[in-house]
Amino acid sequence: PVVAKLAKASGPEGRSVAEVVQTRTALKDKTVLVRGQVVKVNAGIMGKNWLHVQDGSGAVKDGSHDVLVTTKDTAAVGDVVTLRGTVRTDVSLGSGYDYAVMVENAALRK
Repeated sequence: PVVAKLAKASGPEGRSVAEVVQTRTALKDKTVLVRGQVVKVNAGIMGKNWLHVQDGSGAVKDGSHDVLVTTKDTAAVGDVVTLRGTVRTDVSLGSGYDYAVMVENAALRK
């Protein structure tokens, strides 16, 4: 499903999903604030909840429309959340689970 365009989180840490994906090298290990809609939830894996978040920015064809987020907080598909976490790049979890970019240890606000 395509997510409607959402307003970007405000403040100096505010980034769109596309900005996180496209400027991941510059944002590596930095804190970002992203407002988006949860489109997929995998709960309780490796002690965390794994969310896919979209905000209507970016493009499906290059994957810049979606960012993976890990959090201890809970959210449901369809929730619009503001999350604050640390950008990690080139994460390999083994077994073929490799991610060019993700936001780790995010705190969520609904």
